[in-house]
Amino acid sequence: MIPRSLIDIDIAALPRVETDVIVIGSGIAGLYTALKAADAGQRVMMIAKKSLLESNTRYAQGGIAAVISDEDSPLYHRQDTLIAGAGLCTADAVDVLVHEGPDGVQELIRFGTQFDREDGGEYALTMEGAHSQRRILHAQGDATGAEIVRALAAETRRNERITVWDDHFCLDLATEEGECCGVVVERPGGERTFVTAKATVLCTGGAGQLYRYTTNPEIATGDGIAMAFRAGAYIQDVEFVQFHPTALTYPGAPRFLISEAVRGEGAVLRNIRGERFMEHYHPQLELAPRDVVARAIVSEIDKTKSTFVYLDLTHESQDVVKARFPTIYEFCLRYGLDLSSDWIPVAPAAHYMMGGVKTDLHGETNVKRLFACGEVSSTGVHGANRLASNSLSEAIVFGRRIVERIRALPPLQREPQFHVVLGRTEPSTQPVIERRLKLQKLMLRYAGLVRNEKGLKKGLEELRKQSSWFMTKLTGREQYEYANLLTLALLTVLAALRREESRGAHYREDFPERDDIVWKKHIVHHRDFGVAEESLQHGG
Repeated sequence: MIPRSLIDIDIAALPRVETDVIVIGSGIAGLYTALKAADAGQRVMMIAKKSLLESNTRYAQGGIAAVISDEDSPLYHRQDTLIAGAGLCTADAVDVLVHEGPDGVQELIRFGTQFDREDGGEYALTMEGAHSQRRILHAQGDATGAEIVRALAAETRRNERITVWDDHFCLDLATEEGECCGVVVERPGGERTFVTAKATVLCTGGAGQLYRYTTNPEIATGDGIAMAFRAGAYIQDVEFVQFHPTALTYPGAPRFLISEAVRGEGAVLRNIRGERFMEHYHPQLELAPRDVVARAIVSEIDKTKSTFVYLDLTHESQDVVKARFPTIYEFCLRYGLDLSSDWIPVAPAAHYMMGGVKTDLHGETNVKRLFACGEVSSTGVHGANRLASNSLSEAIVFGRRIVERIRALPPLQREPQFHVVLGRTEPSTQPVIERRLKLQKLMLRYAGLVRNEKGLKKGLEELRKQSSWFMTKLTGREQYEYANLLTLALLTVLAALRREESRGAHYREDFPERDDIVWKKHIVHHRDFGVAEESLQHGG
């Protein structure tokens, strides 16, 4: 159903650019990996779909999780991660994260990131949901991602070994006998180029645009996962989509993320009657794992026949709120809401994909010379439900490990001969924006926070009706992005239909219980072999 490439390709007919390492994506994973590769003496080509400063990382508010305090320990961080992951984490990957994360944070500081400090000079640490300790470093109150991107992007621009292509779209990975040789790129003017390297690193972020309501930017269309699938990489755990419990839900405003750190600092949830409700759902109340909080909010919305609940931080003074959450405070104020004196209307929105391109502990996929880092990857760290603020840590820890592996790679030996001609037809006249909106609504309705067999089968039937899109002559970014979203939607619905239990972010109302006897395993997709189950190795 899903062909090998988005377009008909003959790379022998394309202009060619050679480098040592290709990094696709410009979030924390891409920037950090590019800098580490350049430090190791590699020539790096960084390809950004938009600008160097536009990525999911930029919008990360809460912070980065790492063991910094003497009261904390990697053992506590490990335990919290495994509990949140609902039995599906790879324990070895979690061990790597919790032990190597602090050194990664120090490298971010070396690259110029300025984390917030207390009056005494110690780093300011906050608490987030499902953490047992205060271990979240943050910057500029609630602008951690923007500060990290600022620092890393500045270093990237200064580094002579790194070439940056802004506003370029990566169409397909070129492979030869199971080995990745590079990527076909469409330039801003529409011309195409083949970039070849001894290693290609996917750092393309997530796929929040699968859903009608998301905290992700417009560029989060799952391009890297779809590209990797077409190239023959294993795709794992994509049924686990994390919905952030608290996105601003207000007329005229986008679904702006209200950081979990707001609840970490004492904010409470109330239904539209003003009643605090989390005590009915979990002993950790507002700091329960995200999937629990998100479903509790949906339950209260249904019970009260509303479209939102309230987040209440009014016990804090305006000065404290403005100092700790300046970005959120200013954004809400634009719409006439004062975080320090008003209850803020919120509801869940698609936020993070736990699954992605399956990798080993050095970020390498089953396709030789192809690596994945950050949200596009499935390292095994997050399991069925990501622990808050672990994603930024994962990106730097595995970015460094990827570069260690790349340094040992020999130069590319084979001459790529990538050639795909399928005789594609002209696309229909239906505007792509209409197709995309229909897909987003379908995913929200049938593969959102609450799922069941009937809805998933209906969703799959509707998605398959769109599969002729893959065999049309696609032109332009909107059409490519829709094809990638459709690919990932099919994989997500198939995996959700197959997993007949509820675990972490995947909730089946027809199978409401977690089943460790049958389903403590991964669901893996492959272009040639279809969908299969894989027993958990060294699971948590």
